[in-house]
Amino acid sequence: MAFPRPEPGGLLSELAEPPAPAPARGSLATTACMETLQIGYLHAVAAAAGCSLAQPFPDHGIDWHISHTAPGHAVDDEVTIKVQLKCTYQLGPRLAVQPPPRAPAPPAGRPVPAPTFAFTLDNGHLAKLARTPVAVHRILVVMIVPRSRDDWLRAGHDSLHLRHCCYWTNLAGHPVTGRQRTTVRIPATRVFDDRALCEIMTRVGAGGRP
Repeated sequence: MAFPRPEPGGLLSELAEPPAPAPARGSLATTACMETLQIGYLHAVAAAAGCSLAQPFPDHGIDWHISHTAPGHAVDDEVTIKVQLKCTYQLGPRLAVQPPPRAPAPPAGRPVPAPTFAFTLDNGHLAKLARTPVAVHRILVVMIVPRSRDDWLRAGHDSLHLRHCCYWTNLAGHPVTGRQRTTVRIPATRVFDDRALCEIMTRVGAGGRP
């Protein structure tokens, strides 16, 4: 049996709830909100990895210290790395995982280069992250977020989706090439999550690099 379709403006339209108005967000600068968001991401990853966090005060170009305790570490039962956080909305998630444009095809028998995205650092920050050798290893963690804060979070009864993602890299030995700022390539395969953090700590705990 076919039911007639309701006329526009009929009873069903009157009963339908109007779309909820957009929430009135605070006037805090977007860059400050981005910093807060990436700190929340870092805390969630550290919690899932079983790591402790410490914030240097005052900081000197390094945002956080992450420590990981495990009996398998070679030198000490606790190892620590230093983390510099950065956040940007200049790249989207699809762009981030694309290979460099016009990249030449590798010769037969050689591996295909991993996809990367470009990120620009002040030379002073890069010099600190690139210093080698160091007593405590350092990594850069870059978070890519949507441009609009309306798209940063999606909450449900069983999950909280935090968009988009953080990626990490070790810049030890990277040259400073620009006058004031230098562009580095971040591997899009290095997603910064709890498993990645545990693997980083395991390598450092064995006496290696992140």
